[in-house]
Formats: sequence, structure tokens, C-alpha cells
Amino acid sequence: MSGIPHISFGLIVLNGEPFIRYTLRAIYPYAGEIIVVEGATPGARNIATADGHSRDSTLETLRDFKTREDPDNKLQIVTRDGFWSEKDEMSQAYAQRATGDYLWQVDVDEFYQPADIETVLEILKTDPSITAVSFDTITFWGAPRYYVDSWYLRRGAAEYHRLFKWGPGYRYLTHRPPTVVDREGRDLRAGRWLRGADLRGRGIRMYHYSLLLPKQVLEKCEYYSRAEWARRQGALDWAQHAFLALERPYHAHNVDDYPGCLYRYQGEHPPRALQMWRDIGAPDSPYEIRPTDDIEALLDSWTYRGGRWLVMRADQPAQILQMLRRRLTQALARSTPQILKDFLKRR
Repeated sequence: MSGIPHISFGLIVLNGEPFIRYTLRAIYPYAGEIIVVEGATPGARNIATADGHSRDSTLETLRDFKTREDPDNKLQIVTRDGFWSEKDEMSQAYAQRATGDYLWQVDVDEFYQPADIETVLEILKTDPSITAVSFDTITFWGAPRYYVDSWYLRRGAAEYHRLFKWGPGYRYLTHRPPTVVDREGRDLRAGRWLRGADLRGRGIRMYHYSLLLPKQVLEKCEYYSRAEWARRQGALDWAQHAFLALERPYHAHNVDDYPGCLYRYQGEHPPRALQMWRDIGAPDSPYEIRPTDDIEALLDSWTYRGGRWLVMRADQPAQILQMLRRRLTQALARSTPQILKDFLKRR
């Protein structure tokens, strides 16, 4: 691909096995550089080593990848002995080292179809006025042939802010939500923002394997139960009773304040994610895979399918109200004089 923008991929990771090697392989052909920041924040103390590192072989895998699979010297590994203050600091650590035209944030369990990455790069090449790109996501649950949908996702949480224009004086401000500002301090999503819905119309989305494996889900829920920002005291209970035991089939998403339901997935998967799943399923794999008999029985049940339809339809009025509110806000933002905007910002 000639003339495409130089992309700095940034990842933060703790206990990234078995994903990390496959994630790096997936983005390597498109990267100008890949900056991986490894380690834990205080909220992850219970799933980290005493000096703030991954308890699994993530660091060893990163170093092995650097030695064996990095012929173009694209990978930078950033870590420290001790805990990072928060994920903001970890994300800022890769952003400060980025030299690309764009900064593309990737979590270790996020994948894209190669053709979709190429299309996005062509879009950026054709329209350099684009300052931010977000992706709609599909969240896989228990195995690649199942996914979860929920009110939480439908109300906006399925759109992930992942790609930002980058240059001298640009800064990464916050990890939640990912926010980058230009040299004047303007949020890049206030500029030419390519939304998840825009890309979804082209068939482009992010494939999120965030609820795939028992190891992964239990570690996430341990972190969510202790992190100050999340305050999900019932996260581990959800993991035991909703994910492992499937006792709450109408609250299948891990943000279980909202109803969420399971579906069969009929589409394709990114090739590196499929390769990972095949390797996980090998006889000598150390990773536990969740049994799926109960999922199959649930999805074969006409009572569940009927209940799922009722549950998910019940959120439509709230979605419509949210859409109208968003459009009104955008219309006001376009029509409000700049002098009034500046005054309101000072207030």
C-alpha cells in the first residue's frame, strides 16, 4: 500500500495471554511502529506480581516477538518496576513515544479484518482532514460463534474511540474515554470525526473478544471489582453465575446493570483471531475453554428467543430519545456562536 499514512499503534497490556502474539501479528503489516506498555495499575494489584507486572508470560512473549518476529524493528516494549498510577499514564507513555501521522489505540483482545484496516488507511490517505475515527464493535462471548448484545452497548458503549490524528504538540489526555487533543488543546472528536456508524455502513467494525475465555473474564472481573473508577462490586459474582454458569441469560453482558442477551454469530472472523482460537483448542494448550452445551441449549430454546426479543425491544424508546438528544446537541453546537461557546466553557 503506497502512500498510506504512518501509523503508530499503541497498546497497554496486563496478562495479555493468549492474545498478545496474535494481536501483534495482526497489526504488524500496517504499522510504522508498535508501542506496547506493559504493567499494572493499583486497581489490578490482585492480578499482578508484587512489582506490578503480568502474572502470565506476557513479558516473555513480547520479548520473544521482538527477537523472532520483528524484522523491521517496529516493536517498542515499555515497562517499569512498580505500578503505573492509572491507565491514563500508561496510554500517555505510548503516545509520548509515537512518531506517526496517526495514533491507533488497540487493546490486546481487539482485532480487525485486514481488508478493513486497508480501507481505513485508504480513507485517511484520501481525506487527511479526518481527525478521529471510532469503530462499532461486536463482543464475542464464550466462543467465536456467540456474541452478546445489550442495552448498554446499544446506548453508545459499542462505539470505541480508537484512531486519532497525531503530530507535534498533540497530547493523549484520558483513557476513559480515549481523548486526544491537538496543539491548541482541541478535542479531535470535535473536528472531522469518522463515526462507528459511518464505517458500519461500509461493513467495517471492530471484533472484540473481550468475553471469550474463563481466565480472561475472571481477571477482568477481579479488576473491575476493585478499580476505583468501575466500582462493580458484583463483577466476580457475575463471572461465576452469568458467564461460567449461565444462570442470568438476560444479563449476559458484564455491565449487568443493563439487560443483555446472547446470539449466534454467522459471519467471518479476522484470520489472526481464528488462528488463535485454533491454537487454544489444541490438545497441548494450557488454556481452558468454556463448555458450550448450555449456550447451545439456551439458543435453541424458543422461549429464550422470544424473551430475548421482548427484552431487547423494550429499550427502543430510550434509544430513540438518546438519538434525538444527541442530534439536538449537535445542531446546537453547530449553530451556537463561538463567542457564546467560549463564555459557556469559562462558566
